[in-house]
Amino acid sequence: MESSDRNALIALPVAVLAGVGIAWAGSQGSAPVLVGAAAIPAFALAVALAFVIQWVAFAIAYVQQTETFYDLTGSITYVSVTTLIALTQPQDMDDRAVLLLALVVVWSTRLGTYLFNRILKTGKDERFDELKVSFIQFLQTWTLQGLWVTFTAAAAWGAITTETPQPLGIFALVGFLIWAFGFGFEMLADAQKNAFKADPANEGDFIDTGLWSWSRHPNYFGEIVIWIGVAVIALPVLQGWRYVTLISPVFVTLLLTQVSGIPILEEKADERWGGQEDYEAYKERTPVLIPRPPGQG
Repeated sequence: MESSDRNALIALPVAVLAGVGIAWAGSQGSAPVLVGAAAIPAFALAVALAFVIQWVAFAIAYVQQTETFYDLTGSITYVSVTTLIALTQPQDMDDRAVLLLALVVVWSTRLGTYLFNRILKTGKDERFDELKVSFIQFLQTWTLQGLWVTFTAAAAWGAITTETPQPLGIFALVGFLIWAFGFGFEMLADAQKNAFKADPANEGDFIDTGLWSWSRHPNYFGEIVIWIGVAVIALPVLQGWRYVTLISPVFVTLLLTQVSGIPILEEKADERWGGQEDYEAYKERTPVLIPRPPGQG
């Protein structure tokens, strides 16, 4: 067995156990959902569904040897699971739950559509070239997406499923404004990069205009801010072990800055443009993540 397969074999149960752990923490004080004759904490049900959806999609993707609908499946999971637990609460949805449901659906629909259209244009995602031929590595990738959905949406799910709802207040207003800023920032950054790539004059070049002159990864900055806003909205109705769900923005930040986001893209950019005077100057004057107006700092 290759080392990459062995690593995947170790990572699989670790990911599932991490999901079980946050499911347990988030289920403390979670409203129940009747499944047959059993009353299951809605938060635990959400986590279970997040993983099961990925595994079903994996089976289809592995047989077809395709990654085309990987990102789309993640977005569908956010929408379907969040909507389900919101609509199956024993009491009517409170205003906080309605707000969080709307924000998750709007974000995931926008990002999912963007990522799906991108892979349809490119025809493939080269990250999966080696992964999808290995059953265990490909399964690990889909399982980790289940964990990604769970950790990212944890604060929202925690607030939506609470047994002790509270009226909206200053936390909801501040959190919404933070979310709106992050959403707009991410959407604008993606639109600017799309327009840049669509111009034949920019063939083979890197983008250093618009928000991309403020940050080398402005879309990721917006993504992190989005989930900080969600956590702020959720905070007033969390208590006890459910505070663990505030891992959401921390997880997104660590994922994008240390694991699968910025490190990979920076390495690819260095391989492609490293040593070029204009690119090295761009790196020197432009922050990696937190935006700064050009010419300052």
